[in-house]
Amino acid sequence: MRGLNVVAGQMTVKAYFINQDQDPQRLDCSRVDAVSRTVPRSVAAARVALEMLLAGPTASEKQAGFITVINPGVTVASLSIQDGVAHVTFTKELQENVGGSCRVTTIRSQIEQTLMQFPSVTSVHISVEGYADDEILQP
Repeated sequence: MRGLNVVAGQMTVKAYFINQDQDPQRLDCSRVDAVSRTVPRSVAAARVALEMLLAGPTASEKQAGFITVINPGVTVASLSIQDGVAHVTFTKELQENVGGSCRVTTIRSQIEQTLMQFPSVTSVHISVEGYADDEILQP
């Protein structure tokens, strides 16, 4: 279900991670599962959701089998949504020492699913500090 759950000064956003308990063999590299986070209400809900994704799983989420393959230290340099397309630029840490088609697919899926939970987003273009979508996250 797409959309935002908003309650008195708070909202719930989803971040998408790998759940090792659900797919221990990693047979589907694009499979990611949502965790819900209640955060202070914001007009920048998509950015907040990305920040929750980049923060990684909480201790209780880790106990439930959730992990991320996104490098630590990654931040959002910019985010805009125009005509259904989310244009997000990350810092260079996103693609440092990233290789392998499965890991790249998972990173893209985590980012795309986190942004596409919002009805205003139908597709996602990812860039890294000046490098275009087709130049980054290559296996």
